[in-house]
Amino acid sequence: MKKLTALLIMLVAVVASPCFAAIDAFNFSSAQQENDYHALTNELRCPQCQNNNIADSNATIAIDMRAKVFELLQEGKTKQDVVNYMVERYGHFVTYNPPITVATILLWILPALLICFGLAFVFRQKGKTLIKNSSQDISTENSTVENLSDEQQKRLKALLKNKE
Repeated sequence: MKKLTALLIMLVAVVASPCFAAIDAFNFSSAQQENDYHALTNELRCPQCQNNNIADSNATIAIDMRAKVFELLQEGKTKQDVVNYMVERYGHFVTYNPPITVATILLWILPALLICFGLAFVFRQKGKTLIKNSSQDISTENSTVENLSDEQQKRLKALLKNKE
């Protein structure tokens, strides 16, 4: 019975734990500022959680980022200014739609180029091996033909002519 009671208490504690989570209580100066805050916190990605926006994340860095968004909006910064600040501080990873830069182009093209170079290298090596093996076969055949006597070579030529 004690085990069941302990298990029930643990289950209630786990289920009720989100109820004890802190809720950000900010006093916005206008409804537009509050809308901008909610839009920005939904657009910015949490660097720690990686796939959650900072509005949904309870990570410490997300809490700090939400506070910074509020602070920047209170200073009169625009949404783009806030995004620029976050990108400058955390990189383009913080936005869900990073801009196309040289780095992102390289990120997409380099793997394809590496695969192409790898395939070209493999086919080139395979071609060299085939040429090397065929030249060894020809030299082996030539040495065999040279080892034949004159009569045997004439007979071989006759057989090859008849075959053709």
